[in-house]
Amino acid sequence: MDRKMIFFDIDGTLLDHDKKLPASTKNAVQLLKEQGHEVAIATGRAPFMFKELREELDIQTFISFNGQYIVLNGKVLYKNPLDLEELQLLTDYAATKNHPVVYMDHEDMKSNIKFHSHIETSISTLKLGFSHPTHDPSYFKNREIYQSLLFCTEGEEIPYEEKFKKFDYIRWHEFSTDVLPSGGSKARGIEIMIEKLGYKKEDVYAFGDGLNDIEMLQFVGNGVAMGNAHDEVKDVAKYVTKDVAEDGISHGLQLVGLLK
Repeated sequence: MDRKMIFFDIDGTLLDHDKKLPASTKNAVQLLKEQGHEVAIATGRAPFMFKELREELDIQTFISFNGQYIVLNGKVLYKNPLDLEELQLLTDYAATKNHPVVYMDHEDMKSNIKFHSHIETSISTLKLGFSHPTHDPSYFKNREIYQSLLFCTEGEEIPYEEKFKKFDYIRWHEFSTDVLPSGGSKARGIEIMIEKLGYKKEDVYAFGDGLNDIEMLQFVGNGVAMGNAHDEVKDVAKYVTKDVAEDGISHGLQLVGLLK
């Protein structure tokens, strides 16, 4: 049997709408591994945000921060931090707009202000055990920051896109946008990983539902959009499976012929 590599997004893909791991999904991942396939996670989350999930699924290979921090079999393969001078400029500009910023490395996340309702509302949807990062406005100054969160409503990120071109911006919540190094993406992360492991694109599968999954699903040979995915995501996918809450992962793996 030909060995394949399968990448799974987390929110709305591995985890359902209540941030729970469906039993059918856990079973499907186990079956893939038993058949000798390589299983990995590709997420916008920071590594500390899905440690328990990695342990439950016994997955030691992942792409985090939308491609900026890549780990292969428990060892760091690639890092692509944000430009700190540009991040300082963005932070200063955001302050004039009353837009909070959160800084994230592989171990933690800190907010540049003590409290803001947009931070609490959006972070609480991730069900991390806390709803607001602690306050440390200088957290980014002496470390590698792989992703920031800019808290603003839809459309308010446009001036940032025009002013700070060293970054890319991907909205993940009505109040929050990911800030990434320009050109960074899950697709780029997958490209780095499959080059290292020697997989051809046609032997690579990816499952996702969010706007940050579009490039990933376009890049791999077999992109699968969840039934609950954005329409823009479904439009670029080779396959569309059922909703995550309707055993979408196991159904999708049957759809593409990886499971019976």
